[in-house]
Amino acid sequence: LLRGGVVFNHVAELVAPWFVFGPRMARRAAGGVIVLFQGTLILSGNLSFLNWLTIVPALACFDDAVWAKIVPRALARRAEEAIATARPCRPQEAVAYAVAGVVAFLSINPVANMFSRQQIMNTSFEPLNLVNTYGAFGSVGQERLNVVFEGTDAEVPDNAAEWREYSFKGLPVDPAKMPPQVAPYQLRLDWQMWFAAMSSPSEYPWVFHLIWKLLHNDSNVLGLFASNPFPDHPPRHIRAVLYRYSFAKPENGQTWWNREKLGLWLPPLSADNPRLVRLLRRAGWLSSAEEPAPHPSR
Repeated sequence: LLRGGVVFNHVAELVAPWFVFGPRMARRAAGGVIVLFQGTLILSGNLSFLNWLTIVPALACFDDAVWAKIVPRALARRAEEAIATARPCRPQEAVAYAVAGVVAFLSINPVANMFSRQQIMNTSFEPLNLVNTYGAFGSVGQERLNVVFEGTDAEVPDNAAEWREYSFKGLPVDPAKMPPQVAPYQLRLDWQMWFAAMSSPSEYPWVFHLIWKLLHNDSNVLGLFASNPFPDHPPRHIRAVLYRYSFAKPENGQTWWNREKLGLWLPPLSADNPRLVRLLRRAGWLSSAEEPAPHPSR
């Protein structure tokens, strides 16, 4: 099943798009393959609205003869009447050809990039960002890494302390929690943390601001999580732990995930940590009301 899915993936993404520009039957077949492929991703994944967005341009592969069999008859009749009374508009045609020419010219570098051995993703080749190399993933990993935020009330934030986890609304934290279906809605924090887990904190500096907000029980930030393990008062320390998750076997009962602790993604941080405060102040993320009070010994 996995190998068949990979073959279908290649057909839908590497073969079918070329037939979009072909004769009527080839165009319809290409559109059908693209829509069917996106439908399988919608049923099997949580890629927010991206799959629905991809279906929209693929619908142009189906001409009026196809849509006349799908839409209400009254709507199809009005479309036929509009076609019968339509007249060519030369200025509109000229603008359309001009736009097509500009897009074709700007597409030279992105297409050349597709055939390069050093292919780069999500890059603009011109200042107006009109035609670029689009794609959510430069490569697809075979592991599910996840960063879990944990807080503690202990004065010494070592492994002997009691650490409580902040549960995400979508990303796995508790191995016993069933994965929820949230698409086409996009959980922005979960989406960003998915990518952050594959990188380092230095590439996602806003995570330090997130931790600062958790250290102060900020209601807006806590609303991005499924639960608050410190409802009465903020924790003294927050850390971020990197885990490797994998699906559990069906015979494991109520366990949905297996997880393996890989280490700390971020060490314990407190609201009076001078390095954290300096970083937030340098980024302009600290308001005067949030500035920590000066230490008596300073």
